[in-house]
Order: sequence, then C-alpha cells, then structure tokens
Amino acid sequence: MGVKIVEILPRKEISVEHLANRRVAVDAFNWIYQFLAIIRQPDGTPLRDSKGRVTSHLSGLFYRTAKLLEARITPVYVFDGKPPELKYVTAERAERKLEATVKWREALERGDEEEARKYAQQTSRLTAEMVKQAKELLEAMGVSVVQAPSEGEAQCAWFAKHKKVYAVASQDTDSLLFGAPLLIRNLSITGKRKIAGKKAFVDVEPQEMSLEAALRELDLTQDQLVMLGMLVGTDFNPGVKGVGPKTALKIVREEKTFEKVFAKVAAKWEGPDPKDVFEIFKKPPVDDLQIIEHKLNPEKLRKMLVDEFEFSLDRVNKIIDGLQKKPSQPGLGKWVK
Repeated sequence: MGVKIVEILPRKEISVEHLANRRVAVDAFNWIYQFLAIIRQPDGTPLRDSKGRVTSHLSGLFYRTAKLLEARITPVYVFDGKPPELKYVTAERAERKLEATVKWREALERGDEEEARKYAQQTSRLTAEMVKQAKELLEAMGVSVVQAPSEGEAQCAWFAKHKKVYAVASQDTDSLLFGAPLLIRNLSITGKRKIAGKKAFVDVEPQEMSLEAALRELDLTQDQLVMLGMLVGTDFNPGVKGVGPKTALKIVREEKTFEKVFAKVAAKWEGPDPKDVFEIFKKPPVDDLQIIEHKLNPEKLRKMLVDEFEFSLDRVNKIIDGLQKKPSQPGLGKWVK
C-alpha cells in the first residue's frame, strides 16, 4: 500500500543519466508487484509458460534490470523479510484480491476486456517460489541481492543513510519516513505509463525526492513527517478516516508534538497504539548487511530463462550480449556522489 503523501512532497524530474555510475537500493517487492500487475495479456491473464507457471515477474526483472545496467545504474535489490506484527494490510489485501478475482471473471464472461484487465491487475500474488526465482535470476545477471530482516524499504533507507547507496528506488514514499535522504520514483517505469481505466498513456520520467527538501518545504521535523504519514495511513495502521495529506499536514503543523497530534485525533484513531507504529519507523529492524557483488553468468541465464521458462533464445542472447559489453563500473569507493 505505502504511505499516500506523494502529492504534498516536493520532487524534481531527473534524467536517467543523472544516476549513471551510481548504486541504488531497490525495494524488490515493490517492483515485482508492479511487474505482476502490469505485464499481462490483453484480458488480464499474467504471462505464463507452457506448464502454467507465471513468468511476468521474471520478464519484468530481466528486461528492466538490463536497461538499468545498460544505463550504468547498478541496482541493489532488497527483499522483504519477516513483516512486523503490526502489519495490518495482509488480511485487507487478501480480501481485496478475492473481490477483484470475482469481478475479473465476471468481466471476462461479459467479454469486457478492458474491465477484466483492470481487475486482474489487483489479483497479483507473490509466492515464495517466485521470490526464489527472482533472486536466482538477478544473481545470474550479476546483480546484488540482499535479504532484509524485516521491511525492505527500511533496509533500503538504512543503506542510503549510511551512504552504501546513492538513493532508494521505490514508487512508495515509506523510505522517506524511515529516513532515506533520497528517493527515486518512476525509475522502473520510465517512458510511458498507462492511465488506469483508460486507453491512454502519459510520459513518465524519473523523479528525485529529497528528505531534506521535503522537511524544509513542509516546515516539519523528521518525527513530524512520520506523524503525518500515520494520520494518512501506513502499512501498519489504517489512518484517520477523512484525513488526507493536506489535512494531516495542517494538524501536525498546528499541534506539533506527538502527544498533542494524537490527542487531537484520538476519537477517530483506529488500529494499534500510535506509539507502536511510530516506533517501527524510528527504530525498524535493520542490519549492517553486506552488499555482495556477483558475476554475470550467461550459461545460468540461458538455462533458467530459455530452457526452464521458455523465453526467446534470440532475445535472451541479445540482452546477454549487451550485458557483456556493459562499460566497467567504478570501484566501491566511488559509488555514492
């Protein structure tokens, strides 16, 4: 779900070239769910091999990662670990997916392909086997994979705060609440993006969001930004009914302290104790994990993608040729600028 506060945060468009020779921490689940939702047949059915196994996630990761490497951007994919006990959205998401599945099938029966695709995108499921496949693919591409102890975005933010990477790449803004100095949005969907529910596309460019700029423009402290996010709703609490980003900003600016902010909304607050939610963002389970580099393994890529999942040999070979010709990257000490 993520924290829905994008509309009030300052951001600037950047070029892909701006990120050349830099390393970015990618919220792996965030991207994989995008691929599962977007890379589908016209009727909304995900891509599958002849054995019925979903391959949308592999297709998206393979081609997107190759484009990043071609642009001399080095992604570090960070995978979610055990979710915090407060992560309330699991049951809610399951219910929404069940409802979407029913509506998808009804639309298919009516022959409404556009409606079917819309609901199909809400039915994406990521299994443990798909996560394993994703990790194997990325390592075979020579890309670093990190297993976070808990929330992937929290670990991404830790890497950025400690200058292990230049920025965090995610569509969600949660990493800013976790303290990431820089967030890159739209990195995984550069070019054009389909407008939901319409047969139209809009141009999309990468955007950079600075935590320092956000706090300065909103006139907030880091703690107050977390409070604002909690009022709107996070993966750990449903938010306050009727309170959007602008109203939440007004409340936090006026009340200022944690005690006064949540006393103000106490009658409407639902979910866990606000102090427990706040603590997750301030002291998330993260580790000083090593970012291990891997070597490109063309043979393993062909075996996995072509022999196992029936990708086109010509297309896979073309990508591999490009990866083998990729310009050499700077040493680890020169990554963050």
